[in-house]
Amino acid sequence: VGFVNKKGEAERSVVETMNAAILHRGPDEDGFFVKETVALAMRRLSIIDLASGQQPIFTPDGTKCIVFNGEIYNYQELREGLIARGHKLKTKSDTEAVLHLYDEYGPDCLQHLRGMFAIAIWDDVEKTLFLADHDNGTDRIDPTQPAPKTGPMRIYSFPLGANGLV
Repeated sequence: VGFVNKKGEAERSVVETMNAAILHRGPDEDGFFVKETVALAMRRLSIIDLASGQQPIFTPDGTKCIVFNGEIYNYQELREGLIARGHKLKTKSDTEAVLHLYDEYGPDCLQHLRGMFAIAIWDDVEKTLFLADHDNGTDRIDPTQPAPKTGPMRIYSFPLGANGLV
């Protein structure tokens, strides 16, 4: 779940309420990213990398942040390739592999993924929010652009079939 508030600071309490509404999607843990105008949250059903797969996950330089729901079937192969190309991964999670692929390929990272997923990546340098799911494709949002009929706050959602990222 998440939002971009174009008129002011994002409030953690708002995204906490949104995240509580999807508790059934992942009862094991939750995670939050709130910075300036952006708030992202996730629920997790821990299956892969139980010990260190907590979200959100950040790139080593801290400029990109991901919340993710789903499963990448080929993440081990992707992870091995990332490591061979010099990426430093801290976890064994599919989430971190997706983030590093995005860091390397941008939106074209989706061409490498096999699975069912919903992804939100905040790029703090570009100030963009990248959203993607396995069914509906991608959208790159620039919060500085006018919001379509939602007033000062943009709220993004995927259909329920997209693994619960709202």
